[in-house]
Amino acid sequence: MGASRRTFLSQLGRKNGFQIEDNFSAGVTHVISENNSGDEVRMWLDLQPKGQTKATVKLLDISWFTESMRAGRPVEILDKHELQVVLPDKEQFLMPSYACQRLTPLESHNNKFTEALSLLAENAELNNEEGRAVAFRRAAAVLKALPVMVTSATQLRGLPCLGEHSQRVIKDIIENGVSNEVESTMHSERFKALKLLTGIFGVGAKTADRWFKEGIQSLTQLVHSGHELNPAQQAGLEHYHDLNQPVTKAEAEAIGDIVRRVVLDVLPGSEMTLTGGFRRGKMTGHDVDFLITHPDEGKETGLISKVVSLLTAQGLLLYQKTTRNSYMENKGRLAQPSSTMDRFERCFCIFKLEIKEMRPDKDWRAVRVDLVVAPISQYAFAVLGWTGSKLFERELRRWASQVKSMSLSSHALFDIKQCKYLRTTSEEEIFSHLGLEFIPPTERNA
Repeated sequence: MGASRRTFLSQLGRKNGFQIEDNFSAGVTHVISENNSGDEVRMWLDLQPKGQTKATVKLLDISWFTESMRAGRPVEILDKHELQVVLPDKEQFLMPSYACQRLTPLESHNNKFTEALSLLAENAELNNEEGRAVAFRRAAAVLKALPVMVTSATQLRGLPCLGEHSQRVIKDIIENGVSNEVESTMHSERFKALKLLTGIFGVGAKTADRWFKEGIQSLTQLVHSGHELNPAQQAGLEHYHDLNQPVTKAEAEAIGDIVRRVVLDVLPGSEMTLTGGFRRGKMTGHDVDFLITHPDEGKETGLISKVVSLLTAQGLLLYQKTTRNSYMENKGRLAQPSSTMDRFERCFCIFKLEIKEMRPDKDWRAVRVDLVVAPISQYAFAVLGWTGSKLFERELRRWASQVKSMSLSSHALFDIKQCKYLRTTSEEEIFSHLGLEFIPPTERNA
């Protein structure tokens, strides 16, 4: 359950005379959970510190708690209240609930399932149904982490994050080779139109939906619609073909060589890291992300505007939007407002990359590039956040909040109970603070 709901229910329980603990301890007799299976809760319990009695702890659904609140006393525990823990057989797998607890390699044994679930997640995102999208992506991430191909529905028993909808899609594929729902979605006019329109740099799902409702389903129709596009959208439309072609790692490294030379000319001693999917082992991607810092804190301030000026003067930027660092850290309390978006000094741009292969129209291609400058004290957090995957980062933040009572961002890690920031210089230290085994970048492809 979310932090605010947990706080409310804890206060309600204490008001009714229940002893509620924020963390597991030897005195805990009941563990209450909402929207988690018995296997998920049992696995969470097994991760708690050793030496604490766990065998006699009751694992209960939230319904027991709410009934007890209405009665003003602990009600009798019935079968319907107890979370069922399924003992695994040889066909089943044990897997942690959070993606940040498990290894997820780039290559999966279950692509036909994960691609289907990812398409449904994408469709949900295009319809601004964030909750459904996350549910499908969590289900896909579980299948990505499995060591073998799923061939039977019995193998799904006990796995976390697999809701009824996701299981129905998986079973459909097992039995029929395809999912009718996925096929119908993929070929629907709405999905195809929204996917095409959001492929324009600077166009989000809400804008694409509004255009679709106006009858716009193609780039040609958009051009003749009379809509006034902002500079980002104009550039995105002009370079649509290039920006929707995969970027190779060789192209990313070529851009990196150019940017690094300019950065070092402006500020010698600077450091730069290629992040995103390429750092996770991918050979192609949709864009290229670079993180830049300097060992002497403060020297990096204002760097991005100077770098952008030089790149523009060399004719290498087809579009650029630069923002200043707006992150403010408050001593002894969490920086507000809390957001999953970082506030580093950055430039979102479209890079003009010279290419060697012969093309009939031009000898260059457009590539989406993000240049992000982070102070050295925040660099480890920035590298972790910008490496991804998006779901892995979401799960890290969820783990930090729900399990460790901490707040994690691409800027910092804040311990809410101790009311202090936890300083680190590496990703390994961040994982250690969170009580997690370190997972290398190539295993974060959730």
